[in-house]
Amino acid sequence: MYTQSMSVPDEAGSRVVQPLPSTEPADRMARFDARIDADGRIEPQDWMPEAYRKTLVRQISQHAHSEIVGMLPEGNWISRAPSLKRKAILIAKVQDEGGHGLYLYSAAETLGTSRDEMLNALHTGRAKYSSIFNYPTLTWADVGVIGWLVDGAAIMNQVPLCRCSYGPYARAMVRICKEESFHQRQGYEALMVMMRGTPAQREMVQDAVNRWWWKCLAMFGPPDTDSPNSAQGMRWGIKRVSNDDLRQQFVDATVPQAQLLGVSLPDPLLKWNEERQHYDYGPVDWDEFWHTVNGHGPYNKERLATRVKAHNEGAWVREAALAHARKMQERTLREAA
Repeated sequence: MYTQSMSVPDEAGSRVVQPLPSTEPADRMARFDARIDADGRIEPQDWMPEAYRKTLVRQISQHAHSEIVGMLPEGNWISRAPSLKRKAILIAKVQDEGGHGLYLYSAAETLGTSRDEMLNALHTGRAKYSSIFNYPTLTWADVGVIGWLVDGAAIMNQVPLCRCSYGPYARAMVRICKEESFHQRQGYEALMVMMRGTPAQREMVQDAVNRWWWKCLAMFGPPDTDSPNSAQGMRWGIKRVSNDDLRQQFVDATVPQAQLLGVSLPDPLLKWNEERQHYDYGPVDWDEFWHTVNGHGPYNKERLATRVKAHNEGAWVREAALAHARKMQERTLREAA
């Protein structure tokens, strides 16, 4: 999923935030816990603990930010796509990602936070988004690898969110997961075409895989031992599967795909473990992960500056849309009078 909010706070500082003792009314907490234990859904009109609400706002808004910022690395290649077909596919995908962000901002708004507040937190650097989007897309093969690996990791993370205990988030994720699955197939198909091409094209694909593989493994968040907030998220039914289990599922699913594609994954320790019935893999560089999450990745400043610039230059569109909406509302009221 395009968020590590269960493990990464918005503000710079400690990597995890220890839960505070609950001061909520005992009877309401008991009813809330009973619904969670029964695997029920919490809806916007229902009472919920403040910590639950804040956790959801952080996670959903970070997810939305990641979808919006995630448009930038691939959008960079729209004007340089190798064919009209690939250009049309990429435009459609980038539009989908923008739509995902809008679904998620709408879901977060049901928790009592405004879109302006969320965007302000992003633009001022107080809110996080997925660290994966702070790396450059150097060649056309990167676009395919993002579809295959980055979107593949996102799907692995996001499918369990369709069963999230908060109704608006879960329902938004159903459509998002369907579209992300299509994006992954698009990326994989583009790579298959390149792998049937020239030696230079095959080398380009392998180079992109080498650069993105470890970053995708880090997308699932820190190891479970370093992510105590995940346990609370799982208790609330927000998070359904632990970081390490999701990472293992991703590796197990991706290795056969890489073999079929004809690329090697850049991990000398990667091998099948007959006893565990899973693939063993090497250690992730968590120092690089935290370095990037904390704003020091290769494209952190550029991505944020580009997003702020686009927001500021689009102010006239938002103002015009609001003026038109007011005009239509006034006309409706006049006609009804």
